Amino acid sequence: MRMPFPEPGPSADVPALFLTYLDYYRDTVADRVARLTDAQARGSRLPSGWTPVELVNHLTFMERRWFVWGFLGEPVPDPWGDHADDRWHVDPAERVDDVLAALRRGGQRTREIVTGHPLDSPAALGGRFTDPARRPTLAAILFHVLQEYARHAGHLDVARELIDGRTGE
Repeated sequence: MRMPFPEPGPSADVPALFLTYLDYYRDTVADRVARLTDAQARGSRLPSGWTPVELVNHLTFMERRWFVWGFLGEPVPDPWGDHADDRWHVDPAERVDDVLAALRRGGQRTREIVTGHPLDSPAALGGRFTDPARRPTLAAILFHVLQEYARHAGHLDVARELIDGRTGE
């Protein structure tokens, strides 16, 4: 069962609020792709040509680029592996279920990172960021990733409606 939309409440726990909304939008993205046939998940109904599974893969890589490579400064294999020839990409041998599982694993890693650091912590140097004056804080990264998820969840709402008529919120 899908998570209900997280209604704002009296909480002052900002990291928990960010994580709740990120979990909600990650769950929404996974839900929009779940139960599509392989052909539907890998096909495009849009003039730009992106597919639902490519968008999910993009979100997985994007989240890792910002939190693991970006905030922690850890090396990651092929940080831009979701792109090929200036567009999103998924290896044809990769199963849709595996792409969805990677999205969820990335969310778990994000939760570990966010709960282990204060929001005003600056990103590490040496990974994605090399200029001390331009490295974002964890709060700025969280905000960016949250807006990216929300925007792409809306894109998937439209794509799913075009595929089979199912609508989102």
